[in-house]
Amino acid sequence: MLHLPTFVAALVLLIVLTPICLWVIFTDLKYMKIRNAASLTLLGVFVVVGPLVMPFGDWAWRWSHLAVVLAVGLVLNMVAHFGMGDVKFAAAGAPLISHTPGSLQLVLLLIATTTLITFALHRIARAIPAVRRATPDWESWKRADFPFGLVLATTLWGYYALIVAITA
Repeated sequence: MLHLPTFVAALVLLIVLTPICLWVIFTDLKYMKIRNAASLTLLGVFVVVGPLVMPFGDWAWRWSHLAVVLAVGLVLNMVAHFGMGDVKFAAAGAPLISHTPGSLQLVLLLIATTTLITFALHRIARAIPAVRRATPDWESWKRADFPFGLVLATTLWGYYALIVAITA
């Protein structure tokens, strides 16, 4: 444990999470699937990088976030048709979110905001013929449901981007 300042810890995680979030956004838009490998990679970041950038007690406690989000996600999958890829990615990302009230409020605000913005942008983009021609094989243009991995990945990335910006 390096006991890094919040800014440095958040910046390290932001850098490491960026390609994973981009991967999830791309695969969910193109295939309407979040690969298990993406969720496992995200969890691997918490396993490997987490103890290096956060106090061990916080790191250990955050494993409970995974269990809680996974349990809630399974219920949402059964009753609200929430995709299992979304459930697994959300559960894998949950330990990366602090359990402080301010962090939870920030994440809820980000989820609400990114849901509205990404839904609108997705629907606008798929209505533009040039976009459809450039990405003709994207499954998310054809289906009525929405690629929620776009929201989850954007929320996780935005959480760390805001922490970096606030603590800089």
